Amino acid sequence: MIWVILAMIGGVAVLVIRGTRIVPHQQIWVVQRLGRFKRRLEPGLNWIIPTIDQVAYRHSLKEESIEVPEQTAITQDNVSVTLDGIIYVKIVDPVAASYGVKDPLHALTQLVQTTMRSEIGKIPLDKTFEEREMLNAQIVEAINEASLSWGIRCLRYEIKDIKMPEDIRKAMELQMTAERQKRARILESEGVRQAEINQSEGHRQAQINMAEGLREKIVLESEAAQVDRINRAKGEAEAIETLAKATAQSLEEISVALSKTGGEKAASLQVAEKYIEAFRHLAKEGNTIVLPSNLQHPGAMIAEAMAVYDQVKKKQMAALPGHMKTGSQKDPA
Repeated sequence: MIWVILAMIGGVAVLVIRGTRIVPHQQIWVVQRLGRFKRRLEPGLNWIIPTIDQVAYRHSLKEESIEVPEQTAITQDNVSVTLDGIIYVKIVDPVAASYGVKDPLHALTQLVQTTMRSEIGKIPLDKTFEEREMLNAQIVEAINEASLSWGIRCLRYEIKDIKMPEDIRKAMELQMTAERQKRARILESEGVRQAEINQSEGHRQAQINMAEGLREKIVLESEAAQVDRINRAKGEAEAIETLAKATAQSLEEISVALSKTGGEKAASLQVAEKYIEAFRHLAKEGNTIVLPSNLQHPGAMIAEAMAVYDQVKKKQMAALPGHMKTGSQKDPA
């Protein structure tokens, strides 16, 4: 009896040991029972029925990189190019990856090659180099649409190298050289044009500044001349006013002197002297002289001058009735 129990315990232990499965992290195992899908084994300790259950597929959930071998493609402008790449994929559905396609990675590689040839044929050769990022994105989108039923998702695709025929490569190099030379000439001409513009602007500004300076100088000179004329006019006015005051003062003093005793005789003597002095100046300065008839008798000349003075005095006295009255009262004395 003991041996039977021991045999049963040993059989159970063997079944447990044979049915125990330890699944590593980031892996999924697919279990089939009698040839049919049964379940998935998650990471950790799992147990299956020996002989009846078996692990049919083991899938890694890590991101994998697949080298895409070189292939030839024809661009839109009928240029044959050779290119290769690398694709990064990840299994998102282990069951679909097990039963959707026989060899998912091989099928995915073939899909990448056909998609890449198709996308290259839609663009010209120049765009192949310029729009590499867009080309990669379009290939990833096309692969994900086709590989959805395979349980695989394409994360990204990168074109590693693009090779072209030697004559095409040389022609492109010449084209790029010509393009760079054209850009250099354009930049040089732009620099010359900008320099000429700057020079013309500088000359224009200099002319404007000169004109402004000349205008300000003329304005200042005109203001200075106006101030000078005003000052001159003020000086002349002050001189005239001073002369008028001096004349008025001298006339006032003369009138005071004439009103004193002996003033009329002194005035008569002064008039006679001025009369003779005037004839003396006429003899020095002029070629033609008008002389009085009694030039040989100075006394007669003095008498004539006094007569002129008396007539002027009588006219002045006639203009002042009060003075005439006073004079008439003094005559009898």
